[in-house]
Amino acid sequence: MKVVNLKQAILQAWKERWSDYQWAINMKKFFPKGATWDILNLAEALLEQAMIGPSPNPLILSYLKYAISSQMVSYSSVLTAISKFDDFSRDLCVQALLDIMDMFCDRLSCHGKAEECIGLCRALLSALHWLLRCTAASAEQLQEGLEASTPVTGEKQLALCLQCLEKTLSSTKNRALLHIAKLEEASLHTSQGLGQGGTRANQPTASWTAIEHSFLKLGEILANLSNIQLRSQAEQCGTLFRSIPTMLSVHSEQLHKTGFPTVHALVLLEGTMNLTGETQPLVEQLMMAKRMQHIPTPLFVLEIWKACFVGLIESPEGTQELKWTAFTYLKIPQVLVKLKKYSHGDRDFTEDVNCAFEYLLKLTPLLDKADQRCNCDCTNFLLQECNKQGLLSEANFANLVAKRTADRDPQLKSSENANIQPNPGLILRAEPTVTNILKTMDADHSKSPEGLLGVLGHMLSGKSLDLLLAAAAATGKLKSFARKFINLNEFTTHGSGEGTKTASVRALLFDISFLMLCHVAQTYGSEVILSESSSEAEVPFFETWMQTCMPEEGKILNPDHPCFRPDSTKVESLVALLNNSSEMKLVQMKWHEACLSISAAILEILNAWENGVLAFESIQKITDNIKGKVCSLAVCAVAWLVAHVRMLGLDEREKSLQMIRQLAGPLYSENTLQFYNERVVIMNSILEHMCADVLQQTATQIKFPSTGVDTMPYWNLLPPKRPIKEVLMDIFAKVLEKGWVDSRSIHILDTLLHMGGVYWFCNNLIKELLKETRKEYTLRAVELLYSIFCLDMQQVTLVLLGHILPGLLTDSSKWHTLMDPPGTALAKLAVWCALSSYSSHKGQASSRQKKRHREDIEDYISLFPVEDMQPSKLMRLLSSNEDDANILSSPTDRSMNSSLSASQLHTVNMRDPLNRVLAPLFPSLTCAGISLASPLHSQPVSAHFLHPGLAHGRPPHPVRAVVHGGVCGLPGAGQQGQHPAVHALHHRVGAGEGVCYV
Repeated sequence: MKVVNLKQAILQAWKERWSDYQWAINMKKFFPKGATWDILNLAEALLEQAMIGPSPNPLILSYLKYAISSQMVSYSSVLTAISKFDDFSRDLCVQALLDIMDMFCDRLSCHGKAEECIGLCRALLSALHWLLRCTAASAEQLQEGLEASTPVTGEKQLALCLQCLEKTLSSTKNRALLHIAKLEEASLHTSQGLGQGGTRANQPTASWTAIEHSFLKLGEILANLSNIQLRSQAEQCGTLFRSIPTMLSVHSEQLHKTGFPTVHALVLLEGTMNLTGETQPLVEQLMMAKRMQHIPTPLFVLEIWKACFVGLIESPEGTQELKWTAFTYLKIPQVLVKLKKYSHGDRDFTEDVNCAFEYLLKLTPLLDKADQRCNCDCTNFLLQECNKQGLLSEANFANLVAKRTADRDPQLKSSENANIQPNPGLILRAEPTVTNILKTMDADHSKSPEGLLGVLGHMLSGKSLDLLLAAAAATGKLKSFARKFINLNEFTTHGSGEGTKTASVRALLFDISFLMLCHVAQTYGSEVILSESSSEAEVPFFETWMQTCMPEEGKILNPDHPCFRPDSTKVESLVALLNNSSEMKLVQMKWHEACLSISAAILEILNAWENGVLAFESIQKITDNIKGKVCSLAVCAVAWLVAHVRMLGLDEREKSLQMIRQLAGPLYSENTLQFYNERVVIMNSILEHMCADVLQQTATQIKFPSTGVDTMPYWNLLPPKRPIKEVLMDIFAKVLEKGWVDSRSIHILDTLLHMGGVYWFCNNLIKELLKETRKEYTLRAVELLYSIFCLDMQQVTLVLLGHILPGLLTDSSKWHTLMDPPGTALAKLAVWCALSSYSSHKGQASSRQKKRHREDIEDYISLFPVEDMQPSKLMRLLSSNEDDANILSSPTDRSMNSSLSASQLHTVNMRDPLNRVLAPLFPSLTCAGISLASPLHSQPVSAHFLHPGLAHGRPPHPVRAVVHGGVCGLPGAGQQGQHPAVHALHHRVGAGEGVCYV
């Protein structure tokens, strides 16, 4: 049959039951290039044929939905066609039209000339009028149904109409388009009134006045209904509509480039959560972001400094403030020294740093705010440190200092408190002190324990300990620092032939080293404490206790574990000592055995109390004995009590929690050892961290003695009684609007990632990206999402490439979400994540990632099975032939011919989880209609999915992104229509190089 017009083509497709993609392919054959589908009125023709009977034709409707998803027809033509349907008595037809509108009413866009944009505004106005008429008809039908006692059908259709109406009007972009249509209509009437033009052919049939009357009529009809929810929904729609004329009077912040949020977030993430990490992985991450976004070096360095100053300003007082100061003044200069090695070209890196400082000095409000917070000239300290590291010449240094001095607010100098030493100065002085302490700790402890005790006592005063730990962490010396204190703690576990004074010094050295190590583990992560695995060496006591007995975030302890059940004779002697003695003995005391036995002793004491054998006064005496001499015993006791309380019922917890309260309170006695008050401060900070989880879970409050500083500033940030999905959507919307991620948001996002899991976290954020229709916002969203995904880039990439992308590509109902601009943005994000995962440091997972469950390689071998011993099968899985021009009846029938040799495949490590998720991804791309080119014919065609620079030549890392816009025989591959999944990642294996190209 020779097709002569559109109607005949549609009828032939219906008679022969073509699938949607077959229909689109054949339509391109029947109608060669020339006139567009909108000029041929394809959308109207399809709707006309679909709506002939009492119910819509599902096959023809599937053609229309495919045409919309592949952008064969414009949104304006579809809206215009829908607005011409006026038989509202056919409920099924109306519901089908509402379903079509629901596909795209919140993501309207158009491409082409200004006339087409105006046409979209007019079409939306007509569609709104149609929606109102449809809603009014449904309301009248419902009213008639109520009178006839059959309201169910009418109420359902009315709810659908109001839902679509609300969705259309809730979009600020749609209301703006309607406002343009209103202004266009007013302009048209004015020109006609002046006799300057006749009636336009494309004038919308609906008018603003008619829509206003329709809203009034709808309100009158709904006023008689008893359904409050429907009336409220209609009133909300009316409010949104009435707000349209005032849109221009509302001030809206223009989107402006706030910098480079990826670099900003990477620096904030490192400074907030990974101070102890090595500098090289951070340098590589920053360089990756710089290359991917083609950031000029001066602006790149400027963004690093901006992030540092923002971190200083917003960091909570206390430990976090000191950590940020150390990060800014000690670690970042070292990062810049390493970045200097990456610089190339004619321009000297020191000139780029100088240029960055010149830009920074123009941000006077930011610098003044930092000065006010730190009680000093922060920029001056930073310039001195950069000058010391050779990042600034003497001339540039003097010039920058003079400029900052001249620009600085004079009131800042007068308001500085001379009695408060600024943190930057303290941190810079703490760095050499750390080196001196490490040398002191190397000496023989048995020769002068009193002198060593004096050094440790000074470390406990004020904020000295946190200063020294922050300086050690920022300079990579914290692990060595911890190792020295583990050795000291091990030395003090035994005493032989000692007097009272020697015994008290040994007890203090054990207690201080134990408390310091607990504090380090809680502040910087237990990984800092652990020694390198060695089967020969005996594991020190503190490491054993920390791994088996110390409560940590996300770590559940078993109170009946053998580690809490030592030798019964030692437990009995300890119980007798605590219950009968007036105070704890010190001479010949084996403190490590006491710490291991205290848990079983507490269980015995607790049982005696609960059974009435011991009175509360006896419990007070026992707890005073526990914390009277060494605070470490109290820490070990509370560690077991926390594990015990988790296992108790609600009515069984009272006495255990009361005992924790008794142990947490200070002891008011003169008969205590040296530095008791300082040790109690650290002990309470440790206990507060230990108890935080269990107190939240049991809804219990224990007031720990306060030092005036919040010891857990980022704890429990999630709002109560609110779904975590809402929290995630809300925080991402705020971050997107602001344009950068702050420290508090990073911690909330990390908590949500830990709580919801990687798939939940990644999937919901990708959904938010795909909702965005504004090009500039999608580009910003990609930068922000990439930086957020750096919380756990390896795991997020595996989920994104292994689960989320295949799900979107193989489900045709989701193809409409992949249209530009969000589809382009998603592909760019996928490329960036793949690049980062391939280029990341092997085995350099940060402390924040090690706390989370790490999925083993074996998990991905079982989830994505690829037979390593059969290269031929793997070749078929990984490759396809672009030269085969045969158009098959089904995408799933396409065979994939080999484009890789077996020798090339053997260089690919298929035990790598990333390679395993990539292997099945590319057949998914092929099934969705993607052309996978061979390495010889691979040429960048489109820069939709990738920063243009990455398409030109191979960057200096193993992964290169190549973007392909060609489609194997897909409908809409021409100018007027494009398959929604046409752009995708292209997988290649470099010959003989053993690397994957994405």
